Amino acid sequence: MGRRFETRRYPGVEGTFIHAFDDLHVMAGNGTIRLEVLEDLPTVAAIVVPWGGGGLTCGIAAAVRARRPECRVFAAEVETAAPFSAALAAGEREPSPTSLRSWTGSAQDRLRVDARRARGLVEGALVATLDEVESAVRLLAERNRVVAEGAGACPVACALGRRGSGADRLHRVRRQHRPPPLRVARPGQP
Repeated sequence: MGRRFETRRYPGVEGTFIHAFDDLHVMAGNGTIRLEVLEDLPTVAAIVVPWGGGGLTCGIAAAVRARRPECRVFAAEVETAAPFSAALAAGEREPSPTSLRSWTGSAQDRLRVDARRARGLVEGALVATLDEVESAVRLLAERNRVVAEGAGACPVACALGRRGSGADRLHRVRRQHRPPPLRVARPGQP
C-alpha cells in the first residue's frame, strides 16, 4: 500500500489520483482558508487547526507564514489519535513506530510525509481528550449555534486546554494577545 501511495497509481486503474491531504495543490487550496481567517481577524495571534492527515494544517500554516509570519499555527489532535504530538514531544524528526502504535501501513507513511512538511510551519501540537472534544461540540452548539463534528471541535477543545507540545507556547500567545470577548450569535442578529 505504501508504494501505491508514493506513486499515486494502482495496477489496472486508469486516471489521476489526487490525495485529499498529501497533495501540494490541495494544500495550497486549504491555504485559502487563511485568507478568510485574516480577513475576519487581521491581528489574530494564533490559529489552531485539526491535524488529521496534516494537509489542512500544513496548507493553512504555509499561507499564514507567507502573509503573517508572527501568527502561530498549532495542530490539534485527540489523545486517542495523536502521533504527531507524540513525535514532537519525543523530539523525533518524524514519528517512530512507538508514536505510531495504533497506526499501520500507509497511514504511517502519510504521517511521516506530512510531519516532515509541518516541521517548519507548525508551532506545536495540542491534545484534547474525547471528553474535552465532546464538551467543545456542546459549547459550539449552545453558544454559537454551530453544529460541529469532533474534528471541527477538537481545535476549540485544544485551545481551551493545556496539553501537548505546543500548549505552553499557545498560552504565552494568549497572555500576550488578549482576545476580545466571545461574541455569541443569536438568531436574527448578524
